[in-house]
Amino acid sequence: MALYKAAIKGVGGYVPETKLTNQDLEKMVDTSDEWIRTRTGIVERRILKEEGKASGFMAEQAAKDLLQKTNMDPRDIDLVICATVTPDMIFPDTANSVATAIGAERAFGFDLSAACSGFLFAFNTAARMVESGAYENILVIGVDMMSSIVDYTDRTTCIIFGDGAGCVLVGRSENGEGFEDAVLRGDGAGAEYLYMKGGGSLRPASHETVDNKQHYIFQEGRPVFKAAVKGMKEATLEVLKKQNITADDLDWVVPHQANMRIINSLSDFLEVPKEKVMINIDRYGNTTAATIPLCLWDYEKKLKKGDQIILTAFGGGFTWGTIYLTWAYDSH
Repeated sequence: MALYKAAIKGVGGYVPETKLTNQDLEKMVDTSDEWIRTRTGIVERRILKEEGKASGFMAEQAAKDLLQKTNMDPRDIDLVICATVTPDMIFPDTANSVATAIGAERAFGFDLSAACSGFLFAFNTAARMVESGAYENILVIGVDMMSSIVDYTDRTTCIIFGDGAGCVLVGRSENGEGFEDAVLRGDGAGAEYLYMKGGGSLRPASHETVDNKQHYIFQEGRPVFKAAVKGMKEATLEVLKKQNITADDLDWVVPHQANMRIINSLSDFLEVPKEKVMINIDRYGNTTAATIPLCLWDYEKKLKKGDQIILTAFGGGFTWGTIYLTWAYDSH
């Protein structure tokens, strides 16, 4: 039995200044603004261009945004979890570097890799740790610099991804609202449809892996699309059933921003009005682990204490899941 209720107590975000528009991509690959919009819903995405800066920098900026808005002393943070597939280095972990950069001198940290589901997996981990009483304040960051692993000659992937970071502070609830339930799943049989082949211990970096473009993301769109729609629908229905609620009870649905057609399919299936669905894929593209916290960041001022919210995502692995929570503070 949980000793405490865990809740989101603050939100932060960061997106780079540089915009990569569909018109820009028209000059780089055989594509068009209309083709991209109709198939993905994306109009532009943000790209981190500054020399010597990567995921850790974006995570740090998002964390500082949260700290500034919440007036929290970073020394009160116990743990930093960084969900990412594009860490600054394989090791040491990006989370520890971020903790030091923001002055969280008492915190330890670790990175978590679950692709586009990473933020959900990290949030669930943080919530369970707070519930146990072991830790009071955990910073959960979703960050990815997808431009570092995208082949900008491959029109099937370069149109989709962008860079960004979002974060939440998970702490003890003071009013009974907060983390309610989660359904998280995985299926290694889906690994062949969405991956980056090179750079790990199985295929260490070499002239061969570079020449064969194995350090770029590969995606087979059709099976990923089908599995994403199925996985998010089923996980969401399972959570709703466990909590004895229906989609009509929800104030917000926050889907992973992978593709507008996937988002529409989910909202139509749940019969949730579009005005209750958080969407920013048109401006940021797919930022992988950052999409859900960036939605919360974008929509924070619209959130009210007691709002019932579903977070749902699907990613490489395959990984997928849904979290149900009640919002713990008036953001406006």
